[in-house]
Amino acid sequence: MSPAPQLRIPATYMRGGTSKGVFFRLEDLPEACRTPGRARDRLFQRVIGSPDPYGKQTDGMGGATSSTSKCVIVSPATVPGHDVDYLYGQVSIDADFVDWSGNCGNLSTAAGAFAIHAGYVDAAKIPQDGTCKVRIWQANIGKTIVAHVPISGGQVQESGDFALDGVTFPAAEIVLEFLDPADEGEAGGAMFPTGNLVDLLDVPGVGRLPATLITAGIPTVFVNATDIGFDGTELQPAINEDRAALAKLEAIRVAGALRMGLIRTSEEAATRQHTPKVAFVAPAKDYVASSGRKIAASDIDLNVRAVSMGKLHHAMMGTASVAIATAAAVPGTLVNLAAGGGARDAVRFGHPSGTLRVGASAAEVDGRWTVTRAVMSRSARILMEGAVRVPVEQVQAVSGA
Repeated sequence: MSPAPQLRIPATYMRGGTSKGVFFRLEDLPEACRTPGRARDRLFQRVIGSPDPYGKQTDGMGGATSSTSKCVIVSPATVPGHDVDYLYGQVSIDADFVDWSGNCGNLSTAAGAFAIHAGYVDAAKIPQDGTCKVRIWQANIGKTIVAHVPISGGQVQESGDFALDGVTFPAAEIVLEFLDPADEGEAGGAMFPTGNLVDLLDVPGVGRLPATLITAGIPTVFVNATDIGFDGTELQPAINEDRAALAKLEAIRVAGALRMGLIRTSEEAATRQHTPKVAFVAPAKDYVASSGRKIAASDIDLNVRAVSMGKLHHAMMGTASVAIATAAAVPGTLVNLAAGGGARDAVRFGHPSGTLRVGASAAEVDGRWTVTRAVMSRSARILMEGAVRVPVEQVQAVSGA
């Protein structure tokens, strides 16, 4: 009996913001993988090269970081008033699961561009030159994202002079609007799920720790850098090569997830690594970014460092940026206080790769804080298009084919 050939699946490899992922049209997936379940998860794991006990994803498209271990499904809109549905899967590098619990803000940028490339956007909406407004239904969290995609000659414009810290080369700017970004489907149905701007978490090995728990953009646990032994200017090696530091940050994440009601037991956190995020904040301070560029305290409002999938992120997740902007807009949160306090509708923060400016419109109504809109700029481009190949017997074994 001759070996079965590999399964060939049309796919596009894209950068969006400071992340990369493999994009699929729903209709191009094997039938068993067009609905949620083990077959889909197993396919995406094999595409990316997970689970990999070596942590390298050598036999797949992944880049062995949380920023590059991602798959996306884009499909015709199922919600009126939208152009496409966008579903995101965070593929664990070394463990056997795909996390569907949240969005990727960076790849939201690429989802808007891909929707046009894939022919999902009505041609009448696409100008010859100008900007195409793509309304995206983010299916993981049930929210609307509007991507303002530049168009040149009737096609998505990818080249430009917009510089994004964490991305080496400039590209065309895509403005993202996250509408009503507070995730009211989880964590008690409120932007601040406990009803408090600052809570005290009981963290094993750390003690009682002040924290701001918020669900805007993505559920996030914010703590003060100094409260956990950092100064907010750390780069990846200082955290990712320190097992004790990573364990401490994970303990904070688990404690926050429990307090927010995202998990019922601490054991559940092992299979929900994508959410919540944990980030530590500090007042503005000079530092040298990972590129060697000097960041002056006078150029930023505060410093923020965030952990994604158990490692310090090399820049900042897009969804966490929404959480930062929203929390900064609410007087009294740890983020707001680190930025100097007071009312604000935008903030520029320092991260390991440089700086980022984000804005949010927040208001207190009847004693409850809400956010109507968060805005940031990103860029995206196609890196490769064609097809990925997957050993067919592995997909068949899971799908029952």
